[in-house]
Amino acid sequence: MDLRTLRYFIAVLEAGSLSRAAGALYVAQPALTAQIKKLESELGVQLFERSHAGVTPTSAGLRLYDDARRLLSDADAMRERIQRLPQGPEGSVTLAIPFLLASLLMGPVLAALKESHPRVRVFVLDGLSLTVCKAVLERRADVGILVDTPPLEGLRCRPMAREGMYFCGRDTDGRVARLLRAAPTVPAGRRRPAKGDAGAEASQYPVIDLADAAAQPLVLQSRRFAIRQSVEGAANARGVPLNIVHEHDSARVIRSLYLNGAGFTFVPACALSDSPPPREGWLVARVVNPELSRAYTLVTPERPLDAVAQVVVDALTAEAKSLIGQRKWMAEWTMRG
Repeated sequence: MDLRTLRYFIAVLEAGSLSRAAGALYVAQPALTAQIKKLESELGVQLFERSHAGVTPTSAGLRLYDDARRLLSDADAMRERIQRLPQGPEGSVTLAIPFLLASLLMGPVLAALKESHPRVRVFVLDGLSLTVCKAVLERRADVGILVDTPPLEGLRCRPMAREGMYFCGRDTDGRVARLLRAAPTVPAGRRRPAKGDAGAEASQYPVIDLADAAAQPLVLQSRRFAIRQSVEGAANARGVPLNIVHEHDSARVIRSLYLNGAGFTFVPACALSDSPPPREGWLVARVVNPELSRAYTLVTPERPLDAVAQVVVDALTAEAKSLIGQRKWMAEWTMRG
């Protein structure tokens, strides 16, 4: 028994005549008759009463008719579902990424991949910069985005983006606001976003000298963290002490402290989207003199990427470049090609 034979059977029953069914199916009547007899033989029952006027289904024929229609309907639905499946690579990729950048990038990246490549699965290892670097070095990640990392032996390292550091917190009495200066004028040839453009406000943050920022009550993570290392390194180079009033490793604790006015902190540009909306007393300023920045490097194996890993890398770089182009991420795209 096969699906074609069942379709022939249904056509004969509905036509009420072997000759009419043969004409509708464009099949020779002797061949159609042979198919029906073969089906009856396989089932061990008579399916039609034959007469000079045509054919009439037996009770077994009526039962087979109902079952055959359901079976063929299921087969058609299955075919449509399979045909609707998107084509493309299938497999999994493990991505290691700093948790602050993950908050900005991974939502849109994973959503886009779900839409374009639903058979590609991405496992994300997000954590401290050191943790992410270790995962890449131990080959537990297929693709990594690292912060301020020198070239790594045996891995392909490509500069991806560079972002500035920002000083933020609650300035309830306006004392710190008096230390701020307007952002420098945009050099000739570079467009300042028009008012109302996405990210226009973010591009016009005021600036604050590192020495002035360092003197304020600070809530910072320990020296294990890349942001603390960057800030402290720049401050030491200038002979400027950091006025740390709270030190915790938990990013959530640090966030809770500065949101509640316990002090100020330093955040990279990728974390600005997590800042509360502008309100009275809330301050965000870009750090200058010196300007603090973080460089991101895309790290992959030296060997050519397989199709699945390439899909993930393409989605990552396209989304990062798009966010920078829309000025939703105040960073500079540094990848060539």
